[in-house]
Amino acid sequence: MNDLTGLTIAAIREGLAKRDFSALELTDAYLEVIDAANPLLNAYIVVTAEKARDMARASDQRIAAGEARALEGVPLGIKDLFCTKGVHSQAGSHILDGFQPTYESTITQNLWDDGAVMLGKLNMDEFAMGSSNETSYYGPVVNPWRKRGGNADLVPGGSSGGSASAVAAMLCAGATATDTGGSIRQPAAFTGTVGIKPTYGRCSRWGIVAFASSLDQAGPIARTVRDAAILLQSMASVDPKDTTSADIEVPDYEMAVGESVRGMKIGVPKEYRMDGMPDEIETLWRQGIEWYRAAGAEIVDISLPHTKYALPAYYIVGPAEASSNLARYDGVRYGLRVAGDDIIDMYEKTRAAGFGKEVKRRVLIGTYVLSAGYYDAYYVKAQKVRTLIKRDFEEVFDSGIDAILTPATPSAAFGIGEKGGADPVEMYLNDIFTVTANMSGLPGIAVPAGQDADGLPMALQLIGRPFDEATLFRAGQVIEDAAGFFSPPRWW
Repeated sequence: MNDLTGLTIAAIREGLAKRDFSALELTDAYLEVIDAANPLLNAYIVVTAEKARDMARASDQRIAAGEARALEGVPLGIKDLFCTKGVHSQAGSHILDGFQPTYESTITQNLWDDGAVMLGKLNMDEFAMGSSNETSYYGPVVNPWRKRGGNADLVPGGSSGGSASAVAAMLCAGATATDTGGSIRQPAAFTGTVGIKPTYGRCSRWGIVAFASSLDQAGPIARTVRDAAILLQSMASVDPKDTTSADIEVPDYEMAVGESVRGMKIGVPKEYRMDGMPDEIETLWRQGIEWYRAAGAEIVDISLPHTKYALPAYYIVGPAEASSNLARYDGVRYGLRVAGDDIIDMYEKTRAAGFGKEVKRRVLIGTYVLSAGYYDAYYVKAQKVRTLIKRDFEEVFDSGIDAILTPATPSAAFGIGEKGGADPVEMYLNDIFTVTANMSGLPGIAVPAGQDADGLPMALQLIGRPFDEATLFRAGQVIEDAAGFFSPPRWW
């Protein structure tokens, strides 16, 4: 590992200010390790080396002039779901083949306005539909972690697997990601990184390829809680181009990191103790509870009675919105076009060739639950369940709970090709602890908390009040301080 690529964002900021190294030297160090590791990890779809160097040179000029901004010279990876002007933006799908937008997503523009450097576009599950990063048209991403003594490739989680793998392997200082049902928190948990899904509306969705519009939310994946706070500070904003973005002041998240949690009430929901949950996850959860007690927080047993309905309701609402959003990909305006005998034949052939198996499955499910005769039985009922899930959380927070502590995933990372082959529900169950935050629009953070018997990272999740990400950073630091920093033994 290059010494520079091992620095956190907070340390990069300090080192650049002291002139210990230049932004160009830092960028070149990252490009060197990407060149060596990416053929094995497949985290980057596209590396924008010259663009990165140009941005780094501009950062060095600003630093020299005393005009450094919040992320000046910090090299980031960008999930392929974010539109980046003139650069490959294809959502991990063949149907957007060759698409290079003429505009920049609001979030990436916010990052560039704060001085960040783009290293390239990161691999992901196609249209963010997956929990393992195996559905990408560009092939699966490999987790830099391996079982102790083993050499089998493991999944990094999904859909933001490229982001998580790149951050864990130190192929970028931090990365953008998105979370529709757990796609930030689950891959963060599988790779020993920190991932936060902010409150729905905290970050603009403009310029992000849509999966399920009422569930999608962007956030960062980083190495530490502090780094995640620094990144979210720059990503979050109100946006007139996205009417679902909230016009609520973005607090100083970094200031919250390290603040005492003494007197804070941490809720522990009984419904998250699932049948068949591995003992290691249960033990980790108990350990987290003890860490908070030791830090002076009060532990309160709570109930979220509609939790058991969250996953089935999510897999109705998500596909329904996906079937609508993905109707625009028809081969007429942009992306892939497969010739046909007439326009209907062209539509059918283009979509058949352009979409992968999992995307087709979800579009079919979504179209079915929205169809005449089934809309009330499935979609309307799922939305009612969603309201009940949201009400559960509101009642808990109204009772004085500051944050809710749960496991992040039902297991550590598993092998590529191990799950979901014959039964896709087996893969969907990976989202069991994360979908509730999306269904209710609440913020959630995954923080590395320990390792299983095979030496693989495991994480705990904190769910917070609406627009109270600062409390999650404050509480998340307790886990990080107790558990320490995780880095995979280098084999790539």
